[in-house]
Amino acid sequence: MSPFGVGGGVPVVKEVGDSADEHLIGEAEKIAVALGRMFPGLCEVVLHDLRDPRHAIRAIENNLSGRRVGDSATELGLARIADPEYPSVLQNYPNRFPDGRPAKSTSIGIRNEAGEYIAALCLNLDVSVLSPVTLALSNLVATDAEHREQPLETLRDRTTRELRRTVEELAAERAATPRSLSRQDKKALVRRLHRDGFFDSRDAAQTIADLLGVSRATVYNYSK
Repeated sequence: MSPFGVGGGVPVVKEVGDSADEHLIGEAEKIAVALGRMFPGLCEVVLHDLRDPRHAIRAIENNLSGRRVGDSATELGLARIADPEYPSVLQNYPNRFPDGRPAKSTSIGIRNEAGEYIAALCLNLDVSVLSPVTLALSNLVATDAEHREQPLETLRDRTTRELRRTVEELAAERAATPRSLSRQDKKALVRRLHRDGFFDSRDAAQTIADLLGVSRATVYNYSK
């Protein structure tokens, strides 16, 4: 049986006309229309009036399933009518349009003050449209496997603030302050900063020298 409509076995129509319920469904209809117009041609949005399951579809935007206003409720709608404890939200479940296109669906049950399901807002996303886009994006962001292990460059500005923070963090890894590091540790730290490209920024050597409490010449000697 298709997930987008049913034929026989439909429950008896409930009495309609309750003003509070009607107001609630009317507000839900505004949401359905707005959602549909936000994703034109991509996501079908359907509002079901579960008070009248034989003619449940109250509104349908981006009609991708071929249904019409006044068509019957789906299996989910009937399940909610039959069981007030049925889950309020079913999120991102696989579905299929009548022509075979795959869909990703979400169904939101709407209850009145008495706790009865009176409506359901359903979104059916046409994922067949997105598959080529996903493939294109995957190819677009793919990088050469030859250079994945070691990045060739870091696309960020080596500012004095970042340099200071990096020196302090590297010193903290050794439970010390930059100035209290041993000569060997200072040498290792400078070489790491040089390898990571910090020496490319102006006055980097002097900044490092000030942080470590050594001369600028010493910093250059450590970097070799």
